[in-house]
Amino acid sequence: MKKLGLFSYQHRKLILVFWFLLVIIAGFFAFKLPAILGGSGFEMEGSYKEVKTLMEDHFDIPESSLIVVFEKKQHVNDEAFQTYIEETLERIAKIDEVEAITSPLDKQENRKGNYAYAVVSFSKPAHEMKQEVANMRQALVNKQDMSVGLTGAPLIEEDMSEASQNDLFRAEMIGLPVALIVLLLAFRGIIAALVPLVTGLVSVAAAMGLLYLTGQHLELSIFVLNTVPMIGLALGIDFALLFVNRFREELENQTTEHAIVKTVETSGRAIVFSGLCVLLGLTGMLFIQVGVFQAIAIGGIAVVLTSVLAANTFLPALLSLLGPHINKWIILKETKKKANKWHAFAAFVMKHPVIMAVTATVVLIIGLLPIADIKLTIPEADALPASYESRTVYETFEKNFLEENETAIPMIVKANENMLDLASLKKLESLTETLKKEKLVTKVDSVLSISGLNAEAFHTIYENEEQRKALQGLVDKTIHKEETLLTVTIAADASSKTAKDWVRNWKDKETDLQLLVGGKATFHQEVFDEISHKALYSLGFIFLSTYIVLFFAFHSVLIPLKAIFMNILSLGATFGIIVWLFQGGHLGNDASDIALMIPVFAFSIVFGLSMDYEVFLISRIHEVYKETGDNNRATLEGLTSTSKIITSAAAIMIVITGAFAFTGVVPVKQMGVAVALAIFIDATIVRMVLVPSLMKLLGNLNWWAPKILRRRVKKQAKDY
Repeated sequence: MKKLGLFSYQHRKLILVFWFLLVIIAGFFAFKLPAILGGSGFEMEGSYKEVKTLMEDHFDIPESSLIVVFEKKQHVNDEAFQTYIEETLERIAKIDEVEAITSPLDKQENRKGNYAYAVVSFSKPAHEMKQEVANMRQALVNKQDMSVGLTGAPLIEEDMSEASQNDLFRAEMIGLPVALIVLLLAFRGIIAALVPLVTGLVSVAAAMGLLYLTGQHLELSIFVLNTVPMIGLALGIDFALLFVNRFREELENQTTEHAIVKTVETSGRAIVFSGLCVLLGLTGMLFIQVGVFQAIAIGGIAVVLTSVLAANTFLPALLSLLGPHINKWIILKETKKKANKWHAFAAFVMKHPVIMAVTATVVLIIGLLPIADIKLTIPEADALPASYESRTVYETFEKNFLEENETAIPMIVKANENMLDLASLKKLESLTETLKKEKLVTKVDSVLSISGLNAEAFHTIYENEEQRKALQGLVDKTIHKEETLLTVTIAADASSKTAKDWVRNWKDKETDLQLLVGGKATFHQEVFDEISHKALYSLGFIFLSTYIVLFFAFHSVLIPLKAIFMNILSLGATFGIIVWLFQGGHLGNDASDIALMIPVFAFSIVFGLSMDYEVFLISRIHEVYKETGDNNRATLEGLTSTSKIITSAAAIMIVITGAFAFTGVVPVKQMGVAVALAIFIDATIVRMVLVPSLMKLLGNLNWWAPKILRRRVKKQAKDY
């Protein structure tokens, strides 16, 4: 780190030119990033995807569809409404990309009271239908007493992308000015306050540019657009804040060169370990093979790397150029009262360690209690702000045409021989009867049940060339060589535990025919199972790797254990409060389930982010302890000297992430609140109360490590 600090000082102009060119190039690509992001990110390999592909390839089921919902006023007669529907569908039919239209004029079940709907099918995937969506919108014309609206997966994805971009802009407009105010209060000078802000923006621009290039080869979720700037700005500004603070301290008694080298050696080293902790937390998400987690992990890793790199190269080069000018344009006078207050508070905590530790733990446990009632869901149309047509139209469609607690489950059934052979048809008939006897099943639609024939009658008629024509259309839609498509309807909501248990059970059932179970219920089951099965691996990796990093940072057995335990406790309290806020609909929030990815994101991201404060606080305590050998003095001095800057860093993190609480996309809002709340709890209850209390109670045991490990660590540090 000394060599890096010296290099940054000696080649400061070259380094700044490099970063300037990098930001220009990366910034160009960063502006193009939203265009290549698509989907909610819950895509994964499995039965759901396989069935969907087979339905498209073998049974001509369109890859994507849009739902057109018609509505009339009560006084409008049916004839006028029918004419309106006909005219609208005629315009839609002229769009080149339309593959098929299911009209409410042909299907009576597509019309109910003052409402009707049509399904317009396309052969393109949802994320490639921007032009088709635009053409559809142009074809829809509202009249005074009759209206038409559009919804469906392609439109919801497009709106989610637009809403995410709007949310990002809104959050930045709130977060960045407030962050600048916090920096001004921390540093009292305009130049010192602007440097961390510039560093954060540089880190994010570089990371977003890298993600655009990555997105050419990998499909990235639209949630990357919010989470990466959220993490990057918070982390980049925090790193720079801590770095600049140490540089100004060193500059009071040393030359600019020595101040830079010392700052990189101390704060720069702490930033490397902090960044590594954050990176390891994000890497833990890679164990979960679901698109959104992979995308956020990759995006997060990119922005952590650019933040650490910028903090240890761009920032020291910039400060080398500024030198003492970092203290110019001071607008607030410094007072010693705050430092005395931090010292008094730290001394009070350490004077009553048992009471303070118990009180803090009880508060966290109380916050944790609501987590028992957590309900997780995969974000859909209701994740959008209520102002978006795709959401309101879908809610109208859902209310009028979708049965509550009913789910259609498509199955691809495969025989060893052609499905039209009598033996295969008899096996299909037996399977159909078995399905009908299931308690949850309300209906089974197969080639046999739709035709109203048993296996023998169907086979006899189909073998007769003259009679075959009556069944050929049905056969073409439901049979492909050895495969047939059947649909089972069950009395349960697709996202319910009942539906997930049902499809999981039928996937594992042994029958005379091979079964592939698909549909929305399978989609939910596979995503939930993937997370629950891989979560332990992810957590195990995060805990073990973080422990190893902190052990080598502080040469202690107990400090890493305490850090992990306290993080688990504070994150548990965070999730409990999030459940109370959003599921309970408190403090002005509409009652809504927690987005499935929030606990995983929050844990992986915050576990690493909160380690920042642990690393910076313990690093300063460790420095004093190595000099004095006095644990109590080291804890008191370390806490006093870092409290103000850690509080400022936490305030910035809370402001940047908490600004997303004012956004419209529900999962992004939940994510912003979760991260801000977790940081607040960590920087107050944990860092200011629990850490010093436990440091006091454990005394010199804090720094204990087996002799053989201490020797190895010291030897490696010396060799390094």
